[in-house]
Amino acid sequence: MLVLFALLLPYTVFATPVLSVNQVAPGIFVHWGIQEFSDTKNHGAIANVGFIVGQRCVAVIDSGGSPEQGRALKNAIENATTKPVCYVINTHVHPDHIYGNSAFKNTGAKFVGHEKLARAMSVRGDYYIEKAPQLLGIAITAKDIIPPDIAVSSELDLDLGGRTLKLTAHPAAHTDNDLSVYDPQTDTLWLSDLLFIEHLPSIDGSLKGWLAELDKLEAKSFKMVIPGHGSLVSDWPKSMLPQKEYLSALLIDVRAAIKKGVFLEDAVTTVGLSFKDRWKLFDEFHRKNVTKVYAELEWED
Repeated sequence: MLVLFALLLPYTVFATPVLSVNQVAPGIFVHWGIQEFSDTKNHGAIANVGFIVGQRCVAVIDSGGSPEQGRALKNAIENATTKPVCYVINTHVHPDHIYGNSAFKNTGAKFVGHEKLARAMSVRGDYYIEKAPQLLGIAITAKDIIPPDIAVSSELDLDLGGRTLKLTAHPAAHTDNDLSVYDPQTDTLWLSDLLFIEHLPSIDGSLKGWLAELDKLEAKSFKMVIPGHGSLVSDWPKSMLPQKEYLSALLIDVRAAIKKGVFLEDAVTTVGLSFKDRWKLFDEFHRKNVTKVYAELEWED
């Protein structure tokens, strides 16, 4: 029996998924997502996710795009530290950031999110569960969509032991439930999907709100910024400017189209096309962005 166990052990270890992570600063580990549209091949595991280690415990920053990725992230944490997970922070409601939550359900961790996250999960939950097999090739149940135990209405400090993370609940921007995480110890801002690098920004909240938040953030300095999609930023705010330029152009051009009486079906085929070769996934997201912005601006004063 001992011989059999010894023979099976290497296979067991190999079969256990461990998510690849890079330590970008002391105690800050990131798994870099892929620049792809969520589908049945990548199973929605496309976003940057990871964790931050304190002296007492660990905070997960987004759990991944599937329960399997969540388990792989949990294994990566256990490989990196013996400290327990005390918080799972969901930066917003999109599937590639929350579908791994159930991997941490029985760890004793508290789930943390924007004060509007629970409502967003409730509104979208049935649709997410129904569409996950068709769109992502995975099965999702209500047990995988875990709302926050701790709701952030403005700002909140989380103590990991010798390391205090500063969370900010933002007004409507990328979504209406965006949360960012700042680590003063390393001067690192985990901005999640408030920042896209190379991947076309996706608007699911408010264009005007997003631009207002970028204006506030642009005035600050950070040693490093971790986007929701794309590579590590070490030249803030320079790397953010292409995103701001695209969003600003949408604001100007869609507003002008509405003023001229251009119908939505024409606006989506004409507005912003000069950005096509400058962003990945342009075809997948641009028309949706124009549609969202048109609806936001159509009745503005």
